[in-house]
Amino acid sequence: MFHLELPITDPTWIFFVVLSVILFAPMLLERLRIPSIIGLITAGVLIGPHGIHLLDRDSSFEIFGKVGLLYIMFLASLEMNIQDVMKQRNQAVVYGIVSFLIPIGIGFVCNHWILGYVTPAALLMASMYAAHTLITYPTVMKMGITKHRAVNIAVGGTIVAVTLTLILLAVVGGVFKQGNGDFALWILLLKVAVLSSVIIFVFPVVARRFFRRYGDSVLQYIFVLGLVFLGGGLMEMVGMEGILGAFLVGLVLNREIPPGGPLMSHIEFLGNALFIPYFLIGVGMMINVSAFGQLGVITVAVVMILCGTVGKWLAALVFQKIYGFNGAERRLMFGLSSARAAATLAIVLVGYEIILPDGSHLLGDEVLNAAMFLILASCVVSSLVTEDASRRIVLSGGTAPLKMDQEKHDNILVALNNPKSVVPMTNLALMLRTPTATGALTAINVILDDDPETRDRGQKNLEYAAKITAAANVKMQTHCRWSVNPVTGISHAAKEYDASDILVGLHQKEKLTDNFFGRFTEELVATVSQQVLVYRAVVPIYTVRRIHVVAPPKGQLDPGFSLWVHRMATLAQQICSRLTIYGSRSTLETLRQVWKEKKYAAEVDLQYYHEWDDFVEIADRMRSDHLAVFVLAQKGTPWRHAYHNHIPEQIERYFSARSVMCIVPAHAGAGTGTAEVRAGIAIEQR
Repeated sequence: MFHLELPITDPTWIFFVVLSVILFAPMLLERLRIPSIIGLITAGVLIGPHGIHLLDRDSSFEIFGKVGLLYIMFLASLEMNIQDVMKQRNQAVVYGIVSFLIPIGIGFVCNHWILGYVTPAALLMASMYAAHTLITYPTVMKMGITKHRAVNIAVGGTIVAVTLTLILLAVVGGVFKQGNGDFALWILLLKVAVLSSVIIFVFPVVARRFFRRYGDSVLQYIFVLGLVFLGGGLMEMVGMEGILGAFLVGLVLNREIPPGGPLMSHIEFLGNALFIPYFLIGVGMMINVSAFGQLGVITVAVVMILCGTVGKWLAALVFQKIYGFNGAERRLMFGLSSARAAATLAIVLVGYEIILPDGSHLLGDEVLNAAMFLILASCVVSSLVTEDASRRIVLSGGTAPLKMDQEKHDNILVALNNPKSVVPMTNLALMLRTPTATGALTAINVILDDDPETRDRGQKNLEYAAKITAAANVKMQTHCRWSVNPVTGISHAAKEYDASDILVGLHQKEKLTDNFFGRFTEELVATVSQQVLVYRAVVPIYTVRRIHVVAPPKGQLDPGFSLWVHRMATLAQQICSRLTIYGSRSTLETLRQVWKEKKYAAEVDLQYYHEWDDFVEIADRMRSDHLAVFVLAQKGTPWRHAYHNHIPEQIERYFSARSVMCIVPAHAGAGTGTAEVRAGIAIEQR
């Protein structure tokens, strides 16, 4: 007969209960319009030792809780747009300092003069109000406003506020640590500086080499996770908290892991599905609801909640007045920076473990219980405010996604034939695709005979490509079709599936007399009206650090100008790469207007170039992790230049060991935008 004893101790049933909570708590509270974060913490209170005691907070919650705590900080820095943050870095530093000083100042006064705590305890408690965790960052992701300036400033300010808070924690903890009477702040700062330098300069190099050599997504995920915990562990060894190390690792790997790639999808999936919910449930299990019956805990909790909330609200208000932001932006920054979890837990636990000479804790049981209420209350306030502010910003239309001409007609057709090119071609298609619901991918394999083995090989290539895109949560349509020749098959498929671009691989020359592009590519370009991209990969596309684009003189007059510019801007943004475009003065002026008009996030360097017969100057700037892109033109068009005929020999002479892409823009009948063309004509007339 089945007999269940409480609390449950069997690992199988513990995991089942936790998974059930992760599954049903957000579903239930979503109907009540309560954020899922609050639901998981509340569920932890309910099933924990201070609720119905269904589960104990055993070692599994400590392990997964620590993993989830580091994971939150890692994801927050990994998912931020570094380019956007750098544009507002000065404002982010100001907000970080303000959101640190105001709460800690208010908190110290209240803790010392109202609650009566000694200076070290009052200072340590005040640091809980200054630190914050980006728990509600998934909310702004869901709303699609991660590029908003208020979000970038709040995220950048987190780096400053958390760093200052953890330094303060390390100082107080170092002074009171037993047997450590010779604590020196400068030694701690030196250790942190050295370790941070190692993480910033060594980790990206190691990661880049690993990603180039190993393409398996499982190996890549384990490798990344190893770096996260290595960074966290090393930071703890030097006397800081591991969350700072995890945050730094996310920052340095930001450029190595494209947001639209399979690896990012795996990282987000496992973190949001298991590690972070486990952490939030564990936090709830630490909250003792019955402690609210104690006057001392109530008093401390109320003061902590008020100080923390008012301090962050005043910080956002002061920043708003300095820089003239609107009310919705102020609320969004306040919402993002008002949640406490990771750093607050670290602070209260460090303070609790510090034993004073009289045998008491520096931060006693009252503060420990009150801190749990602070975490719960701050998460509630942060979730509600962030969701409301995000909705207001989206509805105001201030940061609504730009509806571009290309997005109405955005379907990249990938021609897959060579098994060796399936991975690089599919990864490039993912990075070129407009990251919206309208951006589509289609893969095709053309069969020239009715051989079953050939069809099976082609079908396997398509299935593998679809598997890669599925790992990035992108659906790819696949089609294996018979045709009398590849050009006919691809051109017909492009019309049937309404393709805007056709991506093909650069063929391998078998003889010296072979044509550079190959007969197939030349016939395809002459047949179709869609934009054609010819690609040769030397390094994985997501390890490319700079893209060099050679734009033809008067290229802005080409009807396909808008589309290739959009693709390059999207590619640079997706892989966090710098973009350098070489062209004539009129072309660069048009590009400058387009960048301003479309508000592309990718950083671009526009450089005047006139040596069209020789690209040695560009070749000298190329490195092994750079991509060279040559924009061509259809034969017979006014913007076709004589130097286009010599590009193949230029590529073979200077770029044979580099990744190369050649773009033939869409021409008449492709239906690309005309605004940039009109702008280019106006400039030419002037």
